[in-house]
Amino acid sequence: MEKRIFTIESNEPVARDTFRLVLRTDAPVAICSGQFVDIAVPGYYLRRPISVSDVLPDGVILYYKVVGEGTLVMSGMVPGDTLELLLPLGAGFHPEKCVSDALLVGGGLGAAPLFLLAKELLAAGKKVTAVLGFKRADEICLAEEYRALGVPVHIATLDGSAGTKGFVTDAIATAQPVFDRFYTCGPLLMMKAVCTTLDAPGEASMEERMGCGAGFCYGCTLQTQSGPRRVCADGPVFDKEEILW
Repeated sequence: MEKRIFTIESNEPVARDTFRLVLRTDAPVAICSGQFVDIAVPGYYLRRPISVSDVLPDGVILYYKVVGEGTLVMSGMVPGDTLELLLPLGAGFHPEKCVSDALLVGGGLGAAPLFLLAKELLAAGKKVTAVLGFKRADEICLAEEYRALGVPVHIATLDGSAGTKGFVTDAIATAQPVFDRFYTCGPLLMMKAVCTTLDAPGEASMEERMGCGAGFCYGCTLQTQSGPRRVCADGPVFDKEEILW
């Protein structure tokens, strides 16, 4: 873990209340899929943990949703502004555990960290299918980015305004993708449904409110089959068998 200053290259809205933030720094960045950064927002004591969607030679690409005062401040920042980040944080996904075919299941901004995972899986010669769920069509993000990688994308929306009407599990049932391992990130209830419905082995990126983001405060403790685990340090990614729903 290190503290580093990044400069905003772009900070643009890409969907309803959703922004794509491109940050550059003065040295190479090494981050694996499923890991996250902790951002110091000017004027706020606690940092904002945000998953990394993609890694550049000298930067990162993040997606975030405006849900409170801190992210509202972030949405108003412009190119040339700087942010202090702690990185890389957390234990990420395990693409090496996929034998040949991976299924990525993202809900909302859960699609973001799975994008970097898709690139890692493809680089390892694996086949990838993505199922992405949103409340409505104007919240859809990253679908075209996945397709640009050559990844088939199946969309589910709760209101039926795009793709399959219903949940990601409905879209999976309709698409019938071939996979030997799945990876999921998104709302807790969605991930519970995915992990308890799909028979294949899988991993879920969990979310809890964080204090330090680095494992010191134990504020994001999650109860698992092996006892209490810190989401920020022991996770955020856990095998589905570990999780107590």
